[in-house]
Amino acid sequence: MILLMYMSFIMIIIANIFMFISFMISKKSFLDRKKCSPFECGFDPQSLARIPFSLHFFLITVIFLIFDVEIALIFPMITTFLMINFLTWFKISFFFIIMLLVGTYHEWNQNMLNWMN
Repeated sequence: MILLMYMSFIMIIIANIFMFISFMISKKSFLDRKKCSPFECGFDPQSLARIPFSLHFFLITVIFLIFDVEIALIFPMITTFLMINFLTWFKISFFFIIMLLVGTYHEWNQNMLNWMN
């Protein structure tokens, strides 16, 4: 047990040392505004340097990722069907599916599933 505590302590110290070194190496200077501005042959830029981003597209992507992870969590439920008690498996599966349906209903109620908003 003591060995495990020592190893954990050493790993935490090493991780903190690496974070400190990376923080010191990547320190940026925010004092010079000209270095942070976009460069177009020495002239002022014609348009904005940053492209506007669709927040709706980002939210659709997050919803897709959440459901993708949930599908990955459903697959082990299929393989454990024969290994555990049916009532326990049914309760866990039912709770998981209800949570998926509640999330889908909330997204539908907030009009997040409509692409043409």
